[in-house]
Amino acid sequence: MVTAGAAARAWLDSALAEAEARAPAWEERFVAAGRHCGREHADEARTLLLRAAGADPDTLTRLYRHGAAAERRAVLLALPALVTGPEAVPLVEDALRTHDTTLIAAAVGPYAATHLTPHAWRHALLKCLFTDVPVTAVAGLAERAAGDRELARMLGDHAAERTAAGRDVPADLNRVLALTAPTEES
Repeated sequence: MVTAGAAARAWLDSALAEAEARAPAWEERFVAAGRHCGREHADEARTLLLRAAGADPDTLTRLYRHGAAAERRAVLLALPALVTGPEAVPLVEDALRTHDTTLIAAAVGPYAATHLTPHAWRHALLKCLFTDVPVTAVAGLAERAAGDRELARMLGDHAAERTAAGRDVPADLNRVLALTAPTEES
């Protein structure tokens, strides 16, 4: 929020105080963050509000379920800081079922890298390739892809299907495929 104007900063300071006090209005402020702080700062402002409120998984789930795409994205971005266990995996899975590339990109962040099963993580990565979400959005990509033979098979199948259909193979696919090469440990 360094570049936000004075009015936006004052609004955020007030909203953060409400969130820290768990005043009922903080959730309304969460929704209004884009209007007051600007779209370019909305994710950061909403994440700060969630952290200030110490939002638990139930609160995060409610805000996600009732929120528009911008609020959902902010919840997904805040997960690594607020949820230590797998309780929020259903939110990540829901985002991965959408066709909203901003939600998909937020869903494959550090929380997903830590908590998705190998099967679910592979499918999340394929979803990125299907929807042209850059694989740079995928947290822990190199570590999770290293030596993953099943992922290599899935990527090969995907490339073959696209080629057979006369479609281009996403450039990111070859980058990820290279990461799946067997390592000394695998």
